[in-house]
Amino acid sequence: MPELPQTLLLVEDDRPQRQTLAGFLRKQGYQVLEAGSAAEAEDLVGSGDVDLLLTDLRLGGMDGVTLLERLRRRLPHLQALVFTAYGTIDDAVRAMRAGAYDFLQKPLDLERLQVLVEKALEKVELQRENRSLRELARAAGAFTELVGDSEALRRIKELALKLSATRATVLILGESGTGKEVLARTIHRHSSRRDRPFVVLNCAALPESLVEAELFGHEKGAFTGATGEKKGRFELADGGTLFLDEVGDIPLPVQVKLLGFLQSACFERVGGTSTIQVDVRLIAATHRDLREFMGQGRFREDLYYRINVVSVTMPPLREHREDIPLLVNHFLRKHRDLAPRPVESVAPEVLQRLSAYEFPGNVRELENMVERALALAEGSVLEADDFPLPGGRGGAAAPGDPGNLEQQVARLEIDLINAALRRHGGNKSAAARELGLSERAIRYKMKKYSLV
Repeated sequence: MPELPQTLLLVEDDRPQRQTLAGFLRKQGYQVLEAGSAAEAEDLVGSGDVDLLLTDLRLGGMDGVTLLERLRRRLPHLQALVFTAYGTIDDAVRAMRAGAYDFLQKPLDLERLQVLVEKALEKVELQRENRSLRELARAAGAFTELVGDSEALRRIKELALKLSATRATVLILGESGTGKEVLARTIHRHSSRRDRPFVVLNCAALPESLVEAELFGHEKGAFTGATGEKKGRFELADGGTLFLDEVGDIPLPVQVKLLGFLQSACFERVGGTSTIQVDVRLIAATHRDLREFMGQGRFREDLYYRINVVSVTMPPLREHREDIPLLVNHFLRKHRDLAPRPVESVAPEVLQRLSAYEFPGNVRELENMVERALALAEGSVLEADDFPLPGGRGGAAAPGDPGNLEQQVARLEIDLINAALRRHGGNKSAAARELGLSERAIRYKMKKYSLV
């Protein structure tokens, strides 16, 4: 008998026969649900999973084969044994076509019944194991872009696997460039919504006046320039997942409407009166401190708790440096077409210097470095001169080494620029004014240090 508990559903309209047979099966260690009719059996299945159906063919209303056909629409892997005192070959053929494991004549031979129950349940167990293996294989394939074997990445992958099996709203936290969108796509790709749309909206990339229309759509004439009807991101993501990047940048009036949607799954387009209902899973992300924003009155507390059902924090690259060689090789393969000639590897010295660098721009900065190196590569091996680390020739100082003057100045500039950008929500013009630079100068320095 299989090790996992098995549930049998016994359907027999003759009560004494049903009780006798149920008592025999319970002595074998099975959990047995009893039903005197097909309708009662359908109600019982609605309360939980059933591994094996044992049903009389003649039930006084809906017969056993029809019951099996109906139940298998809800439980595709359900096995069944059908028995009758008045069976014909046609009845047996019909039962087997409906998916019955076997067809038995009454009076039942209990020893034969016991053997058939065990064999049918072995098939159930085999199907369960095959489904589990398929899920594991799909999980492995889903995590191909979450590159890394560090403890930090392993924890993220384990959590992502769990979240993929739910429809819970997820809030992904972390610095810019850590891979928040990659994680969101991974969760979607491994979920039951994988064949439906994955729609992205970067809330920080839009003027405040357009965020609402982008999210919920608009009707013709809703505002100046609305020359036609337009579906919003929620409608486009129907059945799938909507990823709201930089959710902390959503204006307060739109936060109210977003909260209403999360409570009801309904909304109205801008300028519209018709209520639209969609089935969308929401994954949000931000590099901001939303609790600080709440204290400043810039983010609604009730919305925060709605989107923060489960939170995941993507670690900065400096906290899992051991993944840098794997990431470099991944980006080499991903962007190999950029190179004018085939590039086979990266010099060991480069990997050592990259692993010592702070990477204020995180994984995105590393990817930009590899792209640039490939585009400018002159040989089959990437050397230190191919990477724009501060100080040239990979210029990162070894751990504990303050480095030369050029390296120290570069690190100070990087820290000051990043701090100013964080204070101004990524607004380059405002950050430049604070630092006493022109916008052109700050863009040059951001490009120089791969901060874009």
